[in-house]
Amino acid sequence: MSIHTKEGRLFIVLGCFFVANAIVAEFIGIKIFTVEGTLRVPPLNMTILGFEDLSFNMSAGILNWPIVFIMTDLINEYYGRKGVKFLSFLAIFLIGYAFLVVGLAMWVEPAAFWADNNGFNMDLAFDSIFGQSLWNIFGSITAFLIGQLVDVGVFHRIRKMTGERMLWLRATGSTVVSQLVDSFVVTFILFYWNPNFAWTFDRVLAIASVGYFYKFLVAVLITPILYIVHRLMDAYLGKALSEQMIAEAARK
Repeated sequence: MSIHTKEGRLFIVLGCFFVANAIVAEFIGIKIFTVEGTLRVPPLNMTILGFEDLSFNMSAGILNWPIVFIMTDLINEYYGRKGVKFLSFLAIFLIGYAFLVVGLAMWVEPAAFWADNNGFNMDLAFDSIFGQSLWNIFGSITAFLIGQLVDVGVFHRIRKMTGERMLWLRATGSTVVSQLVDSFVVTFILFYWNPNFAWTFDRVLAIASVGYFYKFLVAVLITPILYIVHRLMDAYLGKALSEQMIAEAARK
């Protein structure tokens, strides 16, 4: 696959969006926001497993994960499981590299005029935002990798059963299954096995269920966007090349 071909250039574009959004999600994920408050609606105050007043308080990293969902499904559709696995491992490597560079940036001695900016400790703010714990890093990377591998497997299993029909089923189906795994893996690593929290099993299960319910809704709602991008890619590639790539991807 050459950079001078349409399929080569398209893979680079999809791969860049995939990796860039994965890295950005890791760094903005430190912020927790309220979905209901953002939408200016009352909190849902759900009760799950006896835990009351549960609402959609989500990591900001979820804001661009829908793009990762779409990129994963489209790469699966046109480049097969090898394409998704390659980009998933590349993303993990680059996320790890990014954290190392940030760690180095936190370690270097700050300039005095910058650190004390009119009484505001810039260095402390920098370290507070970028200095995520090893549990956060380990949990998010582990959940991401497992979720991507599950997504690939489910996508191609559904494809074998349905052929080229029902893109929505293999795309949405693989996403809702993979995000079920992702949501529970990352939540249990961060809050159940992490000695800094060590929450009860039922409490972690309830929190993970809220997160998954949100991701499930998003996966369903973005299905029309998947079809729009799919049509744009078909128009760029041309019917013959598009059909050839999809057929080859199903065999990979």
